[in-house]
Order: sequence, then structure tokens, then C-alpha cells
Amino acid sequence: MFQKCAADNIGIVADYHSCELFPERWFDLILVLRANTTILFDRLTERGYNDNKRSENMEAEIMQVVLDEARESYDVDIVQELPSNTKEDMEANVERCRAWAE
Repeated sequence: MFQKCAADNIGIVADYHSCELFPERWFDLILVLRANTTILFDRLTERGYNDNKRSENMEAEIMQVVLDEARESYDVDIVQELPSNTKEDMEANVERCRAWAE
């Protein structure tokens, strides 16, 4: 799918939590959403995550695993770290994506 879209000059937004599957040439921009751990804990609890899964996610956020993987896997110039703590943050992130895509 990615290769077909690239050949047809069609943009794609991919939502994924790991960098190891995708070659750098597929992306023009990498957005890593970050959340305050207190807020993240509450979100994960509200979603019904069990203690183990919640702990795993919290540790990954504290250790900035996804951000570091993105910076190691892709050109640092295309990796952007965005806050995702509030509804306003999320709306601003959507607007940034929309503006970037245009």
C-alpha cells in the first residue's frame, strides 16, 4: 500500500507505536505524542488497562522509548515531539497535521 501511494504521490497518515517496521524513505514527518505521566496514568485506568499493561506504558513514557526510537530510526529533522495532555493540545496537534498536509 505504501509503495502504491508513493508511486501515485498520495499522502498517508500512519498511526503506530514502533519504528522498526517502516523504512525512513516512507515518511516526511514523524510525530511523537507525549503525555504527562499523571494524565497518562488516568487515561490508561479509564480505558481499563490492567496493572501490567498500564505499568508497561508508563515506563515507556517515562523512559521516552518511542521518542528515542524515532530519533534513532529517522532523520532527527523530521521527528517532532508534541504534547498530548489536554483536549486543546490534541486539537492543536490535529491543526498542525492539517496545515502540514496542505
